[in-house]
Amino acid sequence: MNTLTYRDYLARVDFDDEDNLLVGKIVGIEDGVTFHSDNVAELETAFREAVEDYLETCAKIGKTPELSYSGRLTIDVDPELHRRAAKAAEKSGLDLTQWAKAALESAIGEGPLKRARSVAES
Repeated sequence: MNTLTYRDYLARVDFDDEDNLLVGKIVGIEDGVTFHSDNVAELETAFREAVEDYLETCAKIGKTPELSYSGRLTIDVDPELHRRAAKAAEKSGLDLTQWAKAALESAIGEGPLKRARSVAES
Protein backbone atom coordinates (compact mmCIF):
# COMPACT_ATOMS: atom_id res chain seq x y z
CA MET A 1 0.00 0.00 0.00
CA ASN A 2 1.26 3.47 -0.86
CA THR A 3 0.85 5.93 1.99
CA LEU A 4 1.62 9.52 2.91
CA THR A 5 1.81 11.06 6.38
CA TYR A 6 1.41 14.65 7.50
CA ARG A 7 0.52 16.16 10.89
CA ASP A 8 -0.55 12.82 12.41
CA TYR A 9 -2.69 11.97 9.38
CA LEU A 10 -2.14 8.93 7.20
CA ALA A 11 -3.44 8.69 3.65
CA ARG A 12 -3.70 5.75 1.31
CA VAL A 13 -2.92 6.46 -2.34
CA ASP A 14 -4.26 4.48 -5.29
CA PHE A 15 -4.07 4.92 -9.05
CA ASP A 16 -7.32 5.55 -10.92
CA ASP A 17 -6.58 4.19 -14.38
CA GLU A 18 -9.89 5.48 -15.81
CA ASP A 19 -9.07 9.11 -15.02
CA ASN A 20 -5.27 8.64 -15.03
CA LEU A 21 -5.02 10.16 -11.54
CA LEU A 22 -3.37 9.40 -8.25
CA VAL A 23 -6.17 9.46 -5.68
CA GLY A 24 -5.63 9.68 -1.94
CA LYS A 25 -7.91 9.28 1.06
CA ILE A 26 -7.15 10.00 4.71
CA VAL A 27 -7.59 6.71 6.55
CA GLY A 28 -8.81 6.08 10.05
CA ILE A 29 -11.34 8.92 10.21
CA GLU A 30 -15.07 8.93 9.57
CA ASP A 31 -14.98 12.15 7.54
CA GLY A 32 -14.30 11.44 3.88
CA VAL A 33 -11.24 13.53 3.08
CA THR A 34 -9.82 12.86 -0.36
CA PHE A 35 -7.34 14.49 -2.72
CA HIS A 36 -5.88 13.80 -6.13
CA SER A 37 -3.16 14.75 -8.57
CA ASP A 38 -2.03 13.73 -12.01
CA ASN A 39 1.60 13.52 -10.89
CA VAL A 40 3.59 12.38 -7.88
CA ALA A 41 5.33 15.71 -7.36
CA GLU A 42 2.04 17.51 -6.69
CA LEU A 43 0.38 14.66 -4.77
CA GLU A 44 2.03 15.45 -1.44
CA THR A 45 1.09 19.12 -1.80
CA ALA A 46 -2.52 18.11 -2.49
CA PHE A 47 -2.47 15.88 0.61
CA ARG A 48 -1.12 18.66 2.84
CA GLU A 49 -3.72 21.07 1.47
CA ALA A 50 -6.48 18.51 2.12
CA VAL A 51 -5.34 18.09 5.75
CA GLU A 52 -5.11 21.85 6.29
CA ASP A 53 -8.52 22.37 4.70
CA TYR A 54 -9.99 19.64 6.91
CA LEU A 55 -8.54 21.25 10.05
CA GLU A 56 -9.76 24.72 9.00
CA THR A 57 -13.24 23.41 8.21
CA CYS A 58 -13.45 21.65 11.57
CA ALA A 59 -12.40 24.86 13.34
CA LYS A 60 -15.02 26.89 11.44
CA ILE A 61 -17.86 24.55 12.34
CA GLY A 62 -16.67 23.93 15.91
CA LYS A 63 -15.91 20.25 15.41
CA THR A 64 -12.98 18.46 17.00
CA PRO A 65 -10.98 17.00 14.09
CA GLU A 66 -10.51 13.28 14.12
CA LEU A 67 -7.03 11.80 13.95
CA SER A 68 -6.08 8.99 11.60
CA TYR A 69 -5.52 6.60 14.48
CA SER A 70 -6.64 7.16 18.04
CA GLY A 71 -4.66 4.35 19.62
CA ARG A 72 -7.84 2.39 20.28
CA LEU A 73 -8.21 -0.90 18.44
CA THR A 74 -11.35 -3.00 18.39
CA ILE A 75 -11.24 -6.42 16.80
CA ASP A 76 -13.78 -9.22 16.56
CA VAL A 77 -12.52 -12.76 17.09
CA ASP A 78 -14.27 -16.02 17.70
CA PRO A 79 -14.95 -16.82 21.37
CA GLU A 80 -12.45 -19.69 21.48
CA LEU A 81 -9.60 -17.46 20.31
CA HIS A 82 -10.68 -14.83 22.85
CA ARG A 83 -10.58 -17.47 25.63
CA ARG A 84 -7.14 -18.75 24.59
CA ALA A 85 -5.73 -15.23 24.34
CA ALA A 86 -7.10 -14.33 27.79
CA LYS A 87 -5.51 -17.48 29.28
CA ALA A 88 -2.18 -16.71 27.57
CA ALA A 89 -2.30 -13.17 28.95
CA GLU A 90 -3.07 -14.44 32.45
CA LYS A 91 -0.19 -16.93 32.29
CA SER A 92 2.20 -14.15 31.26
CA GLY A 93 1.07 -11.91 34.14
CA LEU A 94 -0.53 -9.31 31.87
CA ASP A 95 -4.07 -8.20 31.31
CA LEU A 96 -5.48 -8.95 27.87
CA THR A 97 -4.89 -5.41 26.59
CA GLN A 98 -1.24 -5.43 27.66
CA TRP A 99 -0.76 -8.91 26.19
CA ALA A 100 -2.41 -7.97 22.87
CA LYS A 101 -0.25 -4.83 22.62
CA ALA A 102 2.90 -6.91 23.21
CA ALA A 103 1.72 -9.47 20.63
CA LEU A 104 1.10 -6.74 18.03
CA GLU A 105 4.49 -5.15 18.71
CA SER A 106 6.14 -8.53 18.38
CA ALA A 107 4.31 -9.27 15.14
CA ILE A 108 5.63 -6.07 13.56
CA GLY A 109 9.12 -6.57 14.95
CA GLU A 110 9.00 -4.03 17.77
CA GLY A 111 8.49 -3.94 21.50
CA PRO A 112 9.67 -5.98 24.47
CA LEU A 113 9.06 -9.41 22.92
CA LYS A 114 11.25 -8.47 19.93
CA ARG A 115 13.96 -7.08 22.22
CA ALA A 116 13.83 -10.21 24.39
CA ARG A 117 14.28 -12.43 21.31
CA SER A 118 17.16 -10.27 20.10
CA VAL A 119 18.95 -10.59 23.45
CA ALA A 120 18.34 -14.35 23.55
CA GLU A 121 19.73 -14.75 20.03
CA SER A 122 22.93 -12.84 20.90
